[in-house]
Amino acid sequence: MTTPPLYRRILVRVAGAALVLWAAATVTFLALHLVPGDPVLVLLGGGSGANPTPETIAATRHAYGLDQPLYVQYAQHLGRLLTGDLGVSTSLKESVGTVITEQLPSTLQLTALALLFAWAIGAAVVLLSTGKGTVGRALGSGLETVAAGLPHFWLGVVLLYVFAFRLGWFPVAGGTGFVGLILPALTLAVPLAGYLGQVTRVALLTALDQPFVTSARLRGMSAGAVRARRALRHALLPPLTLSGWAVGALFSSEVVVEAVFARQGVGRALLNAVIARDLPLVTGIVLLIATVYVLVNLAVDLLYAVVDPRVRTPREI
Repeated sequence: MTTPPLYRRILVRVAGAALVLWAAATVTFLALHLVPGDPVLVLLGGGSGANPTPETIAATRHAYGLDQPLYVQYAQHLGRLLTGDLGVSTSLKESVGTVITEQLPSTLQLTALALLFAWAIGAAVVLLSTGKGTVGRALGSGLETVAAGLPHFWLGVVLLYVFAFRLGWFPVAGGTGFVGLILPALTLAVPLAGYLGQVTRVALLTALDQPFVTSARLRGMSAGAVRARRALRHALLPPLTLSGWAVGALFSSEVVVEAVFARQGVGRALLNAVIARDLPLVTGIVLLIATVYVLVNLAVDLLYAVVDPRVRTPREI
């Protein structure tokens, strides 16, 4: 009996998602345990000048299960995760689920706006420069290369200095509402727009050489309309694939951007948790990022069939 293609694709996706989540949980566990220093001293405020007694250190080590062999700690760690128990943050003394729930809306707003800005900037540069001859294409390609190479930390500081400190158009830090989102979103969007533009440009130039484009031109369609209404749709698959990766990358980059702009969010919570060696909170946020990455890539796969019906299997058409 042949397995239907749709079921097989779902099984492959579920297995891949489980593998990604297991790898994320394992790498996080090992990374935090390989960091030099005693995590118990960090829990007891050793870096702030506290001087806990040996009895207090031993009691704390036992309370958090850190006196167990590493493989036992790892098994207990995976066992809790399998039951959906993310634990309690050792630094904030709150449920990890509660901490993530409080920080997630701010991060989702920033991610969505950054992705929107990146698509708008990338598509505008490609569409405006593709029809301007060799010089226009070279200028557009150069802008995309420069944008893709900009470090988030440097770009965020420059945008803050120019538009917040010098011009006063935006809040310096921690602004609420849409205005407070613009500079952090642009900091995330500009480098991503460079990558999206490079991929879209190559795909668009390939699409412009296809027979259906020649046919549209012979029917009297203008060059701009051919690019925007005919060729662009066929050039969307590569940047759509890149967007699936980009959402996960945006979540990771927000660790830096939320710190630069003093914004609340999952990225800043992750940074503070790593500094405090808060294993439950770090694991919870890393698993959240991995889950978002898996779900967005699944959504991108489904969008393929909408953008280009040629990728559907015969059973699905």
